[in-house]
Amino acid sequence: MTVPEHERAWWKEAVVYQIYPRSFNDTDGDGVGDIPGIVEKVEYLDDLGIDVVWLCPVYESPNVDNGYDVADYRAILDTFGSMADWETLVEELHARGIRLVMDLVVNHTSDAHEWFVKSRAGDPAFEDFYFWREGEAVSEAEYEAGLYDPADYGLPRDARERPPNDWESFFGGPAWTYDDDRGEWYLHIFDERQPDLDWDSPAVREEIFELMEWWFEKGIDGFRMDVVNLISKPEGLPDGADDDAIVRGADQFVNGPRVHEYVREMHDRAVPDDAMTVGEMVELSVDEATEFLGPDGDGMSMAFNFDHMRLDFGPEGGRWSRGDWSVRELKATISRWQTRLDGEGWNSLYLNNHDEPRLVSRFGDDGEYRRESATALATVLYTLQGTPYLYQGEELGMTNYPFDSIDEVRDVDTLHNVAELEREGRFASDDDVLELVRYRSRDNARTPMQWDSTENAGFTDGEPWLPVNPNHDEINVEAERSDRESVWHYYRDLIDLRGREDVLVYGSYDLLLADHERLWVFTRTLTHDAGETAERTLTVVNVASEETTFEPPAAVAGAADELLVSNYDVDSTVVERETLRPWEARVYRLA
Repeated sequence: MTVPEHERAWWKEAVVYQIYPRSFNDTDGDGVGDIPGIVEKVEYLDDLGIDVVWLCPVYESPNVDNGYDVADYRAILDTFGSMADWETLVEELHARGIRLVMDLVVNHTSDAHEWFVKSRAGDPAFEDFYFWREGEAVSEAEYEAGLYDPADYGLPRDARERPPNDWESFFGGPAWTYDDDRGEWYLHIFDERQPDLDWDSPAVREEIFELMEWWFEKGIDGFRMDVVNLISKPEGLPDGADDDAIVRGADQFVNGPRVHEYVREMHDRAVPDDAMTVGEMVELSVDEATEFLGPDGDGMSMAFNFDHMRLDFGPEGGRWSRGDWSVRELKATISRWQTRLDGEGWNSLYLNNHDEPRLVSRFGDDGEYRRESATALATVLYTLQGTPYLYQGEELGMTNYPFDSIDEVRDVDTLHNVAELEREGRFASDDDVLELVRYRSRDNARTPMQWDSTENAGFTDGEPWLPVNPNHDEINVEAERSDRESVWHYYRDLIDLRGREDVLVYGSYDLLLADHERLWVFTRTLTHDAGETAERTLTVVNVASEETTFEPPAAVAGAADELLVSNYDVDSTVVERETLRPWEARVYRLA
């Protein structure tokens, strides 16, 4: 069957490879990855078969949040190389038919950005670029009663004021910092050195649209938009009203009152029709997603949601606690997005990225069944409807890092939140701290790419900015590529399969055995205009480190035309009752 041209889009058919440049490949021996290092590995990316590179920030930055604090949107940080190096990268990628998507970080800037420096100084042209407010006065009686401690806000003991509202930062603590030079407080939903831009200012929006157009003119193919649904704040900046919000105040600044107006204006003004945009969306429901996506929404190609990434949050501390999750819950959560967006939007498919732990350590079995669980989870992702995102090292089955000390951590988010939890007395011992850090820290994804078994995994000749995982002697590109049964080769086979089969891109999704606690079973179906089935596949995955009996539903039992891919050797192509091995995955073409 031929999918109608008006339904096709290059980004729907693509596989996106995310590069975290600091940790990818270092060519100058300073221990930090760089753009020439990516150029050096372009052939590797081409061999893997990916279609798009999403490049995490390489802009001029003080690197408080590893580049997500931008000081100059039109300059390359010299640690990563030069603009000429970046231009070479675009040229080498495009020569191989690989597109480039850049990170767009415009909810906030660095406090080193010229806009903030001038705004802090009271320059009238930049006065309203950020949120400057006077604090709330605190009475002496409140202070004497111990209801107020200026140290909580980084203020001297004689201070008698608190922030303008009760909003909290995602990185821990208040979302406001007092500025001595200005004599006022400024808003930062993230680190105090990442002040939020005020999108209500037409001048702010104009500056942002101009810099977006500038990058498109330089040849990029799209943007990944960082926390884009936080860009609208309500008038008056009221206190948070939801005690269960992910952080205090999130009910006010997530999907704010003018967010759709701003995202629509961004696409109308600054995004070419054939470009790809993917929005990172905090606290986004599937119904809200439809309002952002496609020509009937705000124009965005797709969105990252976090529903499935919150299943292992604990009840007492959200992200910075740990709870149990089940295969049944994971299936239900992803299936809800698959079904709701079919025909109304487009899914982004991921289980890890630079902000999340390694998928095989979080959702799989990174011990005895590392290869099997890595390939099983990949089978699920690459046979769902949507665009798969492959984070560097995922194709190797890279695992979380075994932190021995908090001193090994570089991530500002981890350090801030751990410090906050320690102040609250959450941890009984240092071991409790490390156990949570090993499981949750973003640095798990940021350890250097493991190219070979030599010292520092072939990432650098110098001292790496973040420790290299000690298991690099067995988990590395060189070893994986030399083994035809490896995770790497399985990913390449899946990417190739998805590129050949329209049904795996455009087919509708139907979940089978929804209540099964181990098996993830679903079909993908393409139909003729008359409603007749044209193509159909069946995915069967045992999401467990134990054998599991598969009893196929009557609708698919016995109906198989071909086994398209599997991560174990399989003798039969018939869909029948079988005992599936730990983390066994199969994809059938149904007759």
